[in-house]
Amino acid sequence: MTVFGSLIEWTEVTFLPYGPLGLFVLSFIEASFFPIPPDILLIAMGIANPDSVLLYALIVTVASTLGGMLGYGIGYAGEHAILEKVVSRRNIERVHKYFEKYGAWAVFIAGFTPLPYKVFTIASGIAYLNFKKFVLASFFGRGLRFFAEAVLIMMFGAQVRAFIENPYFDAITIAVGVIVILAIVVYFKSQSRHHNR
Repeated sequence: MTVFGSLIEWTEVTFLPYGPLGLFVLSFIEASFFPIPPDILLIAMGIANPDSVLLYALIVTVASTLGGMLGYGIGYAGEHAILEKVVSRRNIERVHKYFEKYGAWAVFIAGFTPLPYKVFTIASGIAYLNFKKFVLASFFGRGLRFFAEAVLIMMFGAQVRAFIENPYFDAITIAVGVIVILAIVVYFKSQSRHHNR
């Protein structure tokens, strides 16, 4: 068994016995520093208790968003101490402006796809991304991911595990995330043109 596989097994043994509380704690710490995603617990608990899977998805979404806020705080507080030793202040300000303009979409994609969400939470704090935008992007990105998994569990039961563990699943979720964002951008641009007429 690989080190990562052993860590997954340890995570299940440690958190699963505590039910929803264990799910909440794992979701919270994963969003800021822990390497194992809460999906493994959500799927296991959802398959065992399909009537409660939507509640589990809500727990994971809320806890992950709160954990992301901690990651944001870590990045925000540590930015000067860490970045200014290796990056000029001018370049830091450029990153701030870039993330302020595009960062919320990056957080949304990371929240929905297999991209490392915790990296984006910390980067958002480093870049001083608007906190309200960060929270909304995190909540909806994470919610879209976990509620989609919950619906799949309700539809397919235990078979969903094989589907989510399929090597093509990561590519599919990234593609769907990009499509959703493009659809939102097109919608708002069309609305803007309509109001400008």
